[in-house]
Amino acid sequence: MAANATTSPLASVKFGAASVAPQLEYVVDYVSNASAWTIVMTVLAALVAYDQFCYLWNKGSIAGPAWKMPFIGPFLQSMNPKFEEYYAKWMSGPLSCVSVFHKFVVIASTRDMSRKVLNSPDYVKPCVVDVAHKLLGDDNWVFLDGKAHVEFRKGLNGLFTRRALEIYLPGQEEVYNQYFKTFVEITKQAGGKPVPFMKPLREVITAVSCRTFVGHYISDEAVKKIADDYYLITAALELVNFPIIIPFTKTWYGKKAADMVLAEFARCAAKSKARMAAGGQPTCIMDAWILQMIQSKRWREAEEKGLSTEGLEKPAHMLRDFTDYEISQTVFTFLFASQDATSSAATWLFQIMAQRPDVLDRVREENLKVRNGDIHAAVDMNQLESMAYTRAVVRELLRYRPPVLMIPYVAKKPFPITETYTAPKGSMIVPTTYMALHDPEVYENPDEFNPERYYSGDAEVKGMKNYLVFGTGPHYCLGQQYAQLNLVLMIGKASLLLDWKHHPTPKSEEIKVFATIFPMDDCPLTFEERKW
Repeated sequence: MAANATTSPLASVKFGAASVAPQLEYVVDYVSNASAWTIVMTVLAALVAYDQFCYLWNKGSIAGPAWKMPFIGPFLQSMNPKFEEYYAKWMSGPLSCVSVFHKFVVIASTRDMSRKVLNSPDYVKPCVVDVAHKLLGDDNWVFLDGKAHVEFRKGLNGLFTRRALEIYLPGQEEVYNQYFKTFVEITKQAGGKPVPFMKPLREVITAVSCRTFVGHYISDEAVKKIADDYYLITAALELVNFPIIIPFTKTWYGKKAADMVLAEFARCAAKSKARMAAGGQPTCIMDAWILQMIQSKRWREAEEKGLSTEGLEKPAHMLRDFTDYEISQTVFTFLFASQDATSSAATWLFQIMAQRPDVLDRVREENLKVRNGDIHAAVDMNQLESMAYTRAVVRELLRYRPPVLMIPYVAKKPFPITETYTAPKGSMIVPTTYMALHDPEVYENPDEFNPERYYSGDAEVKGMKNYLVFGTGPHYCLGQQYAQLNLVLMIGKASLLLDWKHHPTPKSEEIKVFATIFPMDDCPLTFEERKW
């Protein structure tokens, strides 16, 4: 009995009715005599080998580590991304790769490689990050592809025309007037000592975005809440993160914050619908979009009933009626697209303007002249567009410190990026903007901030294909004109209403990567009301 108790059933398999090939007998003997721990370690070793094989197979000839950390890859390193490590990866070759958990990532570093990805909708589509679908909604328009995406964008184009942008200007002026006073007060409360201004600048950009997108349908308290909590959404949407939502992780907190914003914007949509239906004039993007829906519905009803359409305004693009939640989702994507990128640009603008008083003086002079000497005068679109130097400053800032370093896409099918390399289906493909914007063959001394490139130089023409700040191809940024003119308005008003100083630290010029890029020390500043 004792002998039988210690004999594994597998040990006698070869003596059973089922015959085993002689070549496999040693495998059966090994398994039957192996301990559970030995079996576990063998299976683990096989999985590690398979994981390594898949990585090397996908890597092919492109640059990348010779082997990967089993399963997780550089996950821990990616949790605290460093600009220097990204830069080293870009410098390693036109195409390079990493593999994190189940995701194989191909990085396109050069201008031509990046443009090829951005202009290949047959092979790739935007993917943001794995958790984005859970935060923004699986049916969000940003995840649409092909014809469905093109049709949806057509209905949004009218929200960013020159005529539309002028409607939003008063709301933006109002926010800047309010927050610039707050900046002075922050310095007073700190006893004149410098305060890191990354967070206050994120808040003012949130407020401007909310007023532009949903007007006064949202309260100041709600704007403050969104500004405070949006940091959680940004953290949840970092390039590398847990792909599932686990309680009390970044993705979990981000999901709660996103749900709050979506609910708030849905309430705004209901209010806007009521006001627009009653004949109100649009003052924000939500109003303008809903008005298009109302006009589309009236036009369709008139045609269906055989009534005259005289006196009705036919929208440039006929829209269906969207639900409050669908409107909320879409407006939320505008906030998602603008919040971090514009906050990054605003932070660098205030830092660099303080470092370059010669540039700031020219911006101040131009803005004072456009306003005919009245520092409090509001500007219209003609005046904003006439500020050639201030616009050059913004263009150069976005080149010098591009907020968005990378744009994640996913391969819908095997993608032959070059003659010798095909990215596998399902891989993440990440075109880079930074290298194109710092190409020494296009921009002389590319690591120097020099607005003259865009004011009196030839950078606009020479760098036409390099200026990937807003992407290119079918998914280029809809709001690129809005974003640039908003920054022109911001820095122009600040130059007239404020004096500020940057208090450099050893980390002021180091780049922190947090979805977009910021000064590592969060930009210590002090503000005073400007005395004329």
